[in-house]
Amino acid sequence: MKFSEMTQDSWAELQLYLDTCLIPFTGLTGNHSPAEATEALERLRDFLDLIEVPFKGRVMTYPAFHFAFPEMSMALNTICEQLKRSGFKYVVIMTSDGLLDKDKISSADLVFNRSQMVEEIDEAKIAGYVGEKVREMWKN
Repeated sequence: MKFSEMTQDSWAELQLYLDTCLIPFTGLTGNHSPAEATEALERLRDFLDLIEVPFKGRVMTYPAFHFAFPEMSMALNTICEQLKRSGFKYVVIMTSDGLLDKDKISSADLVFNRSQMVEEIDEAKIAGYVGEKVREMWKN
């Protein structure tokens, strides 16, 4: 579910079920042409589908961070902490092309970096891996 689909009344009603916040990170640097930026957004959209589709009804997707900057990890940690204070139990960050150091984003429950995953996991197994990690997070 997208944040824009939620009203104040429906949030109060569904908050118990929507316990996981998904933060997309595009990772644009400002050096991309419009066509390259569009392609990056499309890759991120497709990567987000690995969580948004199978876990619809439990995951709320928030607005994306599009541009990378040097203090990105600190900003993402702060956002994760604030989202948890606002009622989310879990926060997951996903990027298709951006560079994120998972160790520096300790407030996120999961950080998925597709470009790094492709180097470590067979592309055909990424969806299963992501789903497995999300289910493990919910069990713990």
